[in-house]
Amino acid sequence: MLGAIIGDIVGSRFEFNNYRGKDFELFGPGCDYTDDTILTVATADAILNGRSYRDAYLDWGRRYPHPKGAYGASFSAWLQDGGKAPYWSFGNGAAMRVSPVGWAFDKETPVLREADKSASCSHNHPEGIKGAQAVAFSILKLRQGLTKTDLAGIIEYHYDIKATVDEIRETNAFNESCQVTVPQAITCFLESKDFEDAIRNAISIGGDSDTIGAITGSLAEAYYGIPDKIQKIARAYLPDDMLRIVNQFYSKYGKQIR
Repeated sequence: MLGAIIGDIVGSRFEFNNYRGKDFELFGPGCDYTDDTILTVATADAILNGRSYRDAYLDWGRRYPHPKGAYGASFSAWLQDGGKAPYWSFGNGAAMRVSPVGWAFDKETPVLREADKSASCSHNHPEGIKGAQAVAFSILKLRQGLTKTDLAGIIEYHYDIKATVDEIRETNAFNESCQVTVPQAITCFLESKDFEDAIRNAISIGGDSDTIGAITGSLAEAYYGIPDKIQKIARAYLPDDMLRIVNQFYSKYGKQIR
């Protein structure tokens, strides 16, 4: 969960000003949490407090109606309409907010079921659901000890992840779909050396930097853990109500960290 938040904060200043390199200050002027963090916290809140994902997203979206970078236009309309119906979205919002599911549930079937539920209240296109399930499933397996090689073998049945980070970096353009950004984030994780390197990979390929960073960070946390210094800096960006949910979530599920 914090891995997603860190990737979001680090990537926030590069979303509309891409940087195609790894030699940047991790936290710097212009960094802040975005909708990726708000909705990740909402997912954790839903799990902790037995709320529906829909109600949690509506609640947190209304608490923070103007995040850095804004919500996507369709999600904003969904919020304003009271979440009455999903809108057949395959946007990467389904994948960036799902990480708490991969920590809170210990078996494949409930993880896939909850990832589907977390996505489909708004992002009910099959690609949106698949993106959420792929991320949550990967977190579950990585925290349970799956190797990168084995994860790559499983994910290849669902996504083409043959391109390298260097190859993606050369041609990548801004894209907010699950079918593009989820395999990119997986590649950034698979080629990483440690948690920080995974985040740097994610930012360096350009595109939707905060969300690619969030998805990559969520995977990297499950495999590497997060250095204490980076955790401390990231937590300082969060308002008290978000930090309260984060702390409660780690108090309940943190024992499951690899």
